[in-house]
Amino acid sequence: MSAFPCVSPGFIQEISSFVWQSATMAAVKSPRVLVVDDEDNISFLVSSALKLEGCEVRTAATGQEAVLEADKFGPDAVVLDVMLPDCDGFDVLRRLRSNGCDAPVLFLTARHSTADRVKGLTAGGDDYIVKPFALEELVARVHVALRRRGVGAQSARMQVHDLVLDDDAHRVWRAEQEVHLSATEFKLLRCLMTNVGRVVTRGQILDHVWQYDFDGESAIIESFISNLRKKVDVVEPKLIHTVRGVGYTVREP
Repeated sequence: MSAFPCVSPGFIQEISSFVWQSATMAAVKSPRVLVVDDEDNISFLVSSALKLEGCEVRTAATGQEAVLEADKFGPDAVVLDVMLPDCDGFDVLRRLRSNGCDAPVLFLTARHSTADRVKGLTAGGDDYIVKPFALEELVARVHVALRRRGVGAQSARMQVHDLVLDDDAHRVWRAEQEVHLSATEFKLLRCLMTNVGRVVTRGQILDHVWQYDFDGESAIIESFISNLRKKVDVVEPKLIHTVRGVGYTVREP
């Protein structure tokens, strides 16, 4: 007689699949990227773009925070603003190196003279990106730095409760039923899911989804949020929430 008479072959197969998937996920390490910038919008945009590429991201707004966060986080790459409130990025880099952090550093700065570029590279920086910059180019350069370090990003597949977004396939499912979104709706949902549990302001949404500054009515966002709710929140629990006077968030129930 079997020691486990109530365990079906299907259940055993399901458990085996779960164990295999867990082992696979444990073996695949998400690249860790530290983003250091005192401008909230830039920090948000860069970290969101890197999260979409499968990176684990932490942020810091000062040089002191950057050094402390690097010690705790152990980043595989650092995106570092040169002009910080308490010190410049070159000083931060020296402190990182003296603390044993050997991650590649990509300077992000408004300084664009040849002398500044040379200073950044000779100080030990691996790349030098001038503001304003193309977000896609910055992400590509981070990938290059990570590849040189022998670290790669995972496929960008996100899940909140029973809502799943596959960025590679550009598909969305809710409660195992596929949800058909327009390109802008998909980008908006991706922006919210990348920042699950965090309130995304209307300004950040406009920068990330429409990629421009907009100081007038926010009706365009409210319209797309309404359409998104009609497609995604057709079942309980509701996942898309409004934080009055601030913005929107996707939360685990």
